[in-house]
Amino acid sequence: MTKGIFITATGTDVGKTYVSALLLKYLLKSGLNAGYYKPVLSGAIQNNGKIIPGDCEFVLKFSGLNLPPQNYVSYIYKEPLSPHLAAQIENNPVELSKIVSDFSNIKKQFDYIIVEGAGGIVCPFRLDNQKIMLPDVIKALGLDIIIVASAALGTINSTFLTVEYAKNCGINVRGIVLNNYDDNNIMMRDNLKQIETLTGVKVIAVVGKNAQDIDFNIEIFKEI
Repeated sequence: MTKGIFITATGTDVGKTYVSALLLKYLLKSGLNAGYYKPVLSGAIQNNGKIIPGDCEFVLKFSGLNLPPQNYVSYIYKEPLSPHLAAQIENNPVELSKIVSDFSNIKKQFDYIIVEGAGGIVCPFRLDNQKIMLPDVIKALGLDIIIVASAALGTINSTFLTVEYAKNCGINVRGIVLNNYDDNNIMMRDNLKQIETLTGVKVIAVVGKNAQDIDFNIEIFKEI
C-alpha cells in the first residue's frame, strides 16, 4: 500500500516546493521508491509555446527523478494567481474527482509519495457553483500533513493559526519544517521552541538557506 504525506505551508512562497524537493531527494537516497504529485499548479512557465509546470519540474530534477513533470500535475494554469481565479480565467475548473483519480493512478508507480499543495492551507481551488478548498483535497486524498513555515519574525502567529485551522478541519499534522533557519539566531531558536510549546506539534526538521539536503528521521515516514 502506497504511503504519502501532504506538504502545505503557512502561506505563499514560504518554501513548500523547496522542502518537497529536499524530502523527495532524502527518501530516494534512503532507498525508497518515492515520487511526487501536485494537484494544482498556477503560474506555469511558458517556453516557446510550451507550458511547463515549473514547481513540479524543479522537484523532480532536484531529487534526481527523470520523469516528465506534466504527468504529475492534474491542473496546470498559466496565470500566477490563486488557483480558483486562474481556473476561472482559463475556463478550466478544478474537479475533485479528477484529483482523486490522478492521485490513485500515480500511487501505483511508487511506494511513497510526496504531495504538494498550493499557497497556504486556506487556499481556494474553486469558488463558483462549487466550493473546493485545500483541506477538501487533503481529506479526499486521505493524507496527513507536514507544515512548512518560515523561521523568521512573525512565524509563531502564522504557524499557530495554520496548525489550529488544520486541526479544526480534522486534518492530522505530522510535523513542522522551519525553512531558512539559522541556529545562530536567538530569535529563530526561540521561534522553534515557542512553536512546539504553543501548537503541541514537533518541529521535525530545520532547513538552512540554500540547503542541498535535509536532516530527517526516516522513521517519521515509516510510521505514516
